[in-house]
Amino acid sequence: MCKHISEQFNNIRKCGFMTGEFGKYIEQKRKAKNMTLRGFAAELDIAPAYMSDIEKGHRYPPDKDKLEAMVRILGLSGEEADKMYDLAAHEKDNTVSPDLPEYIMGTEKARVALRLARDNGATDATWQKVIDMLEAEQAAKKS
Repeated sequence: MCKHISEQFNNIRKCGFMTGEFGKYIEQKRKAKNMTLRGFAAELDIAPAYMSDIEKGHRYPPDKDKLEAMVRILGLSGEEADKMYDLAAHEKDNTVSPDLPEYIMGTEKARVALRLARDNGATDATWQKVIDMLEAEQAAKKS
């Protein structure tokens, strides 16, 4: 599951400009809910022209509060929300997905682990082992 998502983002080439993938994703999810652009913008309390520019890839994704509202309004699953946050981060250079900084900064061990991974050149295979371990831990808690 997580491996598939990371492979998608490895295929997005960042060249210092917006890819437009975030806007396309939001437009697709909005249309799947049969929402008009104007109706969606109204629920987000933003101008329809601004929402249109976001969907066309002419503007950066909005701030975290608006992104969280998008998740709620569109009824996105956890995996869909994660993808949306990652797409939002990929629209900007050197940006972390907006749902992660608070956790990273509030969890010392996460920062230590990320720096160790960076300094040691952790591969996707290494990260997949970490993901597998965390998913096994999560499954054990559920049972």
